[in-house]
Amino acid sequence: MIQHYWAPSALLSDGWANAVRFEVDAQGMIITITPDASADEAEMLRGPVVPGMPSLHSISFQRALAGLTEKGGPQGDSFWSWRKLMYRFLEGLQPDDIEAITTQVQIEMLRAGYTSVAEFHYLHHQPGGAPYANSAEIGERLIAAAETTGIAMTLLPVLYAHDSFGGTPPTAGQRRFVTDLPRFASIVETLNARLQGRRGLRLGIAPHSLRAVTPAQLQAAVVLADTIDATMPIHINAAVQQKEVDDCLAWSGRRPVNWLLDNQNLGPRWCLIHATHTEVGEAERFARTGAVAGLCPTTEGDLGDGFFNAVPFLRAGGRIGIGNDSHVGVDPFLELKLFEYGQRLRFERRNVLAKGIGASLGGHLYRITAAGGAQALGQPVGTLAEGQRADWLVLDSDEPALAEHSGDGLLDAAIFGPARRPVRDVMVAGRWCVRDGEHPQQAASFARYRTVMKRLLS
Repeated sequence: MIQHYWAPSALLSDGWANAVRFEVDAQGMIITITPDASADEAEMLRGPVVPGMPSLHSISFQRALAGLTEKGGPQGDSFWSWRKLMYRFLEGLQPDDIEAITTQVQIEMLRAGYTSVAEFHYLHHQPGGAPYANSAEIGERLIAAAETTGIAMTLLPVLYAHDSFGGTPPTAGQRRFVTDLPRFASIVETLNARLQGRRGLRLGIAPHSLRAVTPAQLQAAVVLADTIDATMPIHINAAVQQKEVDDCLAWSGRRPVNWLLDNQNLGPRWCLIHATHTEVGEAERFARTGAVAGLCPTTEGDLGDGFFNAVPFLRAGGRIGIGNDSHVGVDPFLELKLFEYGQRLRFERRNVLAKGIGASLGGHLYRITAAGGAQALGQPVGTLAEGQRADWLVLDSDEPALAEHSGDGLLDAAIFGPARRPVRDVMVAGRWCVRDGEHPQQAASFARYRTVMKRLLS
């Protein structure tokens, strides 16, 4: 059955249009878009419409860790000391807990304006490290959460085999996610079968990092992906911290991004998460591959990672997307604000990433990150066009920060103004997930989440 919707204005693939009529088929795909159209018998949307934002990097269970590591540590407190705390925390998590936490964070994401997510899934084993009887147990819990909340998801089972470069044996804290290639293949193949035919859900893979896999294991993971689907997204952490760069140089004589450029056929299906510490030449080479840089400014700020070398990367045509990673922030507009603000602090000037004189910065950032996120997820989203999925946000024009703004000015205000909740309604694949800022499962989800947190913090 075809559904009809009418928006007073909408950000389409070729710019803003007024009085826009959408026709959406039973699979949630946009089949026609007609600007300057009448609203006859169509559902009238209650504000301006923009594409939903994909989150290209999420580690859902870490939502429950947010706020628990903000206590002064010894001199040198860093990502590496945070990681030790994270390892201890995850020892108490059971499958039901992970499903409850994931459901909660996905509802928060939807209400904030994310309509799809790439889930970086590396928690494969039981506390203590013993395999689950079902090798895909936790992956199936993540799928169940997405089916409850309605968010679209690209599930990325993670291959994690070593502690550091050169095949260093894993530590005890890593035992819940360390796996070998045969078991990783079993997880991937099981999840691939589970995801077949499910709307808005697809599979990718994620060799965790050059720290965590050897070159041979990385290549084997890519071959596995190719045998299942030659278009399958491939995500990998790269150059997150300066120590990682130093260790990679000691191991190989090359920086992590340069090593990947020299040893892998990077292209549009690849996403390099963070890529924080890239020099100008690396950034330009990376940009020319068509791969996506996956930026997570709230997490990168939380962990003291540093600032992505955005100017040469974007100048060379690089593609970017945003993620919320550890969920210390669950807001795409905040991620974009912090991305630009980081560049302002670095260069001590304003509007660093603007496309040109007089051009809207918010509009530009929103467009390129929605497109980059869609590419990284391998899903037909990120823009409102015929043949794309009906994943969209209805902005709340009654939000004071957006009042009387129009066109790209709405996105400038939503990102850089004091908006607290700029999103009114959220649709994913032709289904309403959020109306008037509320998700139908949010009360039940929060009650379940609260029970989990009470036990974990007791």
